[in-house]
Amino acid sequence: MLPGAIVGWDLTAALALGDALGVPPAAAAELLPLIEAVMVSKLNEQMEVSHGRETR
Repeated sequence: MLPGAIVGWDLTAALALGDALGVPPAAAAELLPLIEAVMVSKLNEQMEVSHGRETR
């Protein structure tokens, strides 16, 4: 855990949600880590910009 940053999702909860929505477990297990990496990166970029700490 990092103060002011998102480091990841609760993948157990994400897999359970996928199961509840009828997503095949193999597909969810394959795709969720890729989706998580992009979302975490983009959310942290947004938080940096909104706090005036743009890194680019």
